[in-house]
Amino acid sequence: MSVERVNVEARRWLAQAQSDIAAAKSSAASSHYEWACFQAQQSAEKAMKACWFSLDLDPWGYSVAKLVDGLPGNLVGQAFLPAREPARQLDKLYIPTRYPNGLPEMTPSEAFSAGDAEAAISAAEQIYALAGQFIGIKQSN
Repeated sequence: MSVERVNVEARRWLAQAQSDIAAAKSSAASSHYEWACFQAQQSAEKAMKACWFSLDLDPWGYSVAKLVDGLPGNLVGQAFLPAREPARQLDKLYIPTRYPNGLPEMTPSEAFSAGDAEAAISAAEQIYALAGQFIGIKQSN
């Protein structure tokens, strides 16, 4: 892929990650905490995929942690070490925020709280910020 196309694709994914954070905040504000948590996970996943695209790599999967850990160290150095723990926290939200059988005898709407949503949004914002910095620095070189 051309450098220009790589940059465009990375920015598209990063833009959607930003939109997903806004959606998570809106869901939290309307007490849909389970959706806020899921949207936060989606934001981080898309932010990390943007990083992969910026390196002209093909990301696969839904695990934010795997997307963080799978980045080639020789290309990114230690830029994403701070993302490791927030990524793992967000991965735990992928299934149980959406499916009634993801938790024993509870629905997602019963299980997740404002605090859960706040923590998930914060984690997503951390990952989004790291991705934005990485892509911005890479594209300015």
